[in-house]
Amino acid sequence: MHRHFSRFFLSFCVFAAAFPLAGCLFRTRPIERQLSNAPLKTASQQELIDYVNNQAERIQSMQATVDIDASAGDPKSGRITDYKEIRGYILARKPAVLRMKGLMPVVRNTAFDMVTDGTEFKLWIPPKNKFVIGPDNETSYQPDKRMENMRPQYIYNALLLQQIAADDIAVLENGYETVLDAKRHRVEQPDYELAVIHRGPQGWYLARRIEFSRSDLLPHRMRIYDLQGNVMTDARYQDFKEFTGILFPTTVAIERPRENYDLQLNILKLELNLPLTDDQFTLEQPAGAEIVRLSEAHPGVPAASTARAGEPGK
Repeated sequence: MHRHFSRFFLSFCVFAAAFPLAGCLFRTRPIERQLSNAPLKTASQQELIDYVNNQAERIQSMQATVDIDASAGDPKSGRITDYKEIRGYILARKPAVLRMKGLMPVVRNTAFDMVTDGTEFKLWIPPKNKFVIGPDNETSYQPDKRMENMRPQYIYNALLLQQIAADDIAVLENGYETVLDAKRHRVEQPDYELAVIHRGPQGWYLARRIEFSRSDLLPHRMRIYDLQGNVMTDARYQDFKEFTGILFPTTVAIERPRENYDLQLNILKLELNLPLTDDQFTLEQPAGAEIVRLSEAHPGVPAASTARAGEPGK
């Protein structure tokens, strides 16, 4: 027994003596996760809920001039088409009305004009001579279309915060976001993430996730989900400025993963809470335009029908 112990002890001493020479056994490397050292602000869950609800209450309408940068991906070809320097005009009024018009670069002809009343949307595309009409919901999605899938309701939901209802469940999570430090290095910084759980026709589901920066306690990102938990809209907010005493982001990036397109709205001019009339949200069918009527998707039923303006639908 003593002999075995002596051999073990001798082997250990030899290993310990040779260990510093065995440089290949250990190596050092920088810490991959770099954390921000910026000062952080704090807020309670109720304070964040109150901010969302107060902001939703304070803004009842908006009228904006924007520059629009857009990208649309085509899964079939694997190509992305960029649309740059589109001048746009946005009118929005609660509870669910929005109109957005885009002008072509240089010539300033109408590229598109679309409106929603929260139930039905209309989209006029002069370059294609198409006038699209359909339900303003997720069920009228057309996989083989591009412009036809751009719904004004998606933009409305991203631009104007909606209140967290009394019967919703709000859950606060302490998370992290990636930011740039003073030296333009990518670092992680703690943030607040407010998950809003809503009761739908099939039970409770995650409806929204609102992320607040700990630098200013303002919402810098919001994701909107469908009933199956898929991200339908991913909106990011930057460059907050004050308009008539209300802070509002002047850069809004909206991504729609399912439709493979994204928009960036750079707000040049913004007026809040001005009276807007119903006539400002009226979009008539142009004479001679091809009318595309989108129906809610049901198995075995065509999703769209076309006709000329003034003719019955097919």
